[in-house]
Parts: sequence; C-alpha cells; structure tokens
Amino acid sequence: MFVQSFGVIRQINRHVRNHFHVPNPLRINKLTGVVHLYAKSYHSLTEPQLDDHLSFEWCERAFPKLIKLTQLLNGFDLINGRLVNVHNKCVVTDEFLMQSMHTFKSLGTAFLWSPSMQQTLCTAKSPSICVNKPIYRKPIAVNSLKKVCDILEVSAQQRKLVRLAICPQITQHQIWMAALGEILNQLKYEMGVKDYGCTTKGDNMGQQIVVNCLGFLDDAVAYDPDSTSWMRLAPKRDADSPPPAKWADFLEMFNDLTKILKNDQEFLFYVAKLEIMKEGLLQIKDVLVDKNIGYKEARHQEHLVQKKLTKSLGHSSQCLFTLLLYYLYGDIRDIELDMCCWFSADVGGNKFYLCVGKILTSDGEKMLRHAVKQLDRVLGVIKFVHEMAEMEEILELQGHLWCIDSENRSLTYRGHKFFIHGISL
Repeated sequence: MFVQSFGVIRQINRHVRNHFHVPNPLRINKLTGVVHLYAKSYHSLTEPQLDDHLSFEWCERAFPKLIKLTQLLNGFDLINGRLVNVHNKCVVTDEFLMQSMHTFKSLGTAFLWSPSMQQTLCTAKSPSICVNKPIYRKPIAVNSLKKVCDILEVSAQQRKLVRLAICPQITQHQIWMAALGEILNQLKYEMGVKDYGCTTKGDNMGQQIVVNCLGFLDDAVAYDPDSTSWMRLAPKRDADSPPPAKWADFLEMFNDLTKILKNDQEFLFYVAKLEIMKEGLLQIKDVLVDKNIGYKEARHQEHLVQKKLTKSLGHSSQCLFTLLLYYLYGDIRDIELDMCCWFSADVGGNKFYLCVGKILTSDGEKMLRHAVKQLDRVLGVIKFVHEMAEMEEILELQGHLWCIDSENRSLTYRGHKFFIHGISL
C-alpha cells in the first residue's frame, strides 16, 4: 500500500540538505505516495575494504558517516529490492537514496566485524567463530536452495537427498497455482493503486493481461470438490471445437506482461518474479489446462505439472525457491540478509550457533517487527533444509539486529531467539 507521509518527506529533505548539500532534491507523486528524489551528492561515501574491517582508525572514520546515513534513511529498509518506508509502506524510487542505502548497509555490516562489535555476537558463555564454516560479511539475497545448502555446508550427496525430499512437496499443482496467483494478485493490487495517478495505454494493457492471467488460473482448476464434477467425462470434440488450452498460452501472456512492465521502475520486482516463474512455465508449456477435458484427464495433467517441475528445477532455481517460500509461508517476498556466520558452542563438539542478522536505520516497533519476521523466514527455511538433510550436528539458530543508539535486549519469536544490539565505537 502506498501511503503519503509528508513529515517523513520533509525529514528526508532536511537531512539531504544538511548532510549532502543538495538543493531542491525532492518531488513526490501525491496521488500514489511514491517519492521521486533527484539529487547529486557533492561528496563520496567511501565504502570499506576487507582489509580495513579490523582497523580502529577505519571505524573512527566510518562511524560519523554511519550516523549521518542513519539520520538520512531513518525508518527505511530494502524490501524486495525496493527502498520502502517501513512505517507507511511508501516506496521511494531514486538512485541517490538507493545508493545511500547500499552504502549504509556496506558500512554497517563492515562495522560489525570490528573488535568492539564482535563481542555483541557472543551470546553463549564462550563461543568462537568457526573459521572453517561459511561467513558472509556483506548483504546477500537468499534466493535459491543452493544458497541455503551453501550456508549449511550440505554435502553433494545430501543436496541430492534434500532436493528429492523437498521437490515432490513444493511442486504440487495447488502450490504451483497458488504461488502464481499470489504474484499476480499482488501485482494487480499495486497496479490498482497506481491507477489513481496518471495511467498510460501500457498500464491499462498490463492490467488487462493480469486479469486474463488470473482468469486462466481459475479455469485451470480441474474440478469442484463440492459438486459431482469429479464424475464428469471428457466432452466430444468436433472439427470446429477450439483446441484445449495449454500452459504455453499462459507463458505467452507472461511474456507480453514483462515487455509492458520492464521499463516501469515501480514494477521491477514483479518483472523479476515473472521471469523467475517463466522457468517453470517453459517446462510445462505443453501440458493441458482445460476444465472440459474430463476429470481423469485433468488430474493426469496436474500430475504432469508436478512431475515436470520436480524433474527440471534444480538447486540453483529461483523458481523452485519461490515455491518453497510459498509452501512454508504462503508468501513470495525476497529474503535479504546483511550478515551470516557460525559459532561453535563447544570446541571439538558438534553443537553450533548459526547467526543471521540485519543492520537497521531505526529501532522503532514497526521496523523491528518487519526485521524479525524477515529473519524468522530465513531461519525457518534453514531449519527446514537442515532437517531434510538429516545432518548430525546440533544447530541453534539466532537472529541479530543492530541499530545506532539502540538498547541491548533480546526476544523470542516463533521459537527463535533474536538479539537487538546498539552500534557504538
């Protein structure tokens, strides 16, 4: 939902002027609530080098910049690759603020590896970083089963077992249909919000294609369990009868939709999702989708969808991972982390702490709730894959959140522990 927030807009304007000396940087679409900020920075924010991470001198130079960026971006975070005000869901589309957020994330995550901040990760009595385990010092997108297996160091043999265990569950016809529907319904909603502003012929065409796609999915339901349709026989077809619909028809609409939306900054997230799901559509394009082919034949076609997706979508497939997210959470949003590392709970033992974290621009209630829910999704996926891999090591999963001037505390959400830390020199 796009909601106007003129107080936040004035705050951004003030911080941009004070800290970056940018004249007249702001323009807002008052009807959609989308902020367009055109600015030119008159000084560069130097991002850290890996060799500087443990330098106290670097920390002294970086900390004031981190404070300024926190003030500039207060209440904002990256969601699905877009800069969003977490408090009111206002989406900001501007290269300058986006680059500022990336610089903030880079500076902040590097700062976490300074000697003074390393202690904040030590939540057990005497853990130590596992140098032989994967450590992610920079923001990463967890967008494939391979990424999760890399984090867990799942062996090649175990990865095969994980995929064989997961695929039949998440490629079921109803999961495939529901994931597509979730993407299209979210896109339809955001296009409807934009409709209050100035729409173009392309916008109207895009909306019509989305409606047609959703109608196609409705027609792809094989039968109504509350009726006697399961007894239905395939109708006789004559020469004039139209051919049964196929997933290739749906794929064609997806291609048209991506062409229309690819130049619209507001919908790039959905363009990316459409491209991801096209990987699966290419595998099932010859499968029939028609209520009028009879119950048994329709069920056979549904089974073909599951069989083809299971066979063709590999570990690195983002399409497969999207289905996994929907299977676990009923959601298709991206998962983004700012850091990930391992700690050993007992030297030489098989118990480990796996810590994932984010650095935030504020520690307000809505921001913390948003960050905790996102980290919970990461931990849930990691736990699911860890269990499927039947790994022997004992794993305790933790979430960590950092913000300047925040009070150190902890909380538990859905069985996972989360620690909030303040950032300081």
